[in-house]
Amino acid sequence: MRRMRTALAALALLLAAGCAVDTAAPARAAARFHTAVAAHQDEAACAMLTRQAARKLPDPGETCATALGDLRLGPGGRVTSVEVWGDDAVVRLAGDTVFLHRFTDGWRVRAAGCEPERDLPYDCALED
Repeated sequence: MRRMRTALAALALLLAAGCAVDTAAPARAAARFHTAVAAHQDEAACAMLTRQAARKLPDPGETCATALGDLRLGPGGRVTSVEVWGDDAVVRLAGDTVFLHRFTDGWRVRAAGCEPERDLPYDCALED
């Protein structure tokens, strides 16, 4: 009976490990994005956006990098929490909330400069 409990406990641990969600990758992507923005590496930060966000951001005749620099996004800071749902994630940093989507080449920023609004969705300075 004791072996059965040990075997069941081991099986439960293996199943839980198999269902673990990788929160480190989206957290790193959000941190890299904010590091690039803070260093005024706007072209590099634009390359971390979803295609739709990069297209939607600039006004006609403006580049993504110029538009991103004009947004003056706040500091990112340390990661305080990460939630992942399939291919979507939200990373809360000390100074921002960033929404990401996972593509075949990695996590890309869908929205940044986001602040919660009472009973409404987030209000984001940048979104796709």
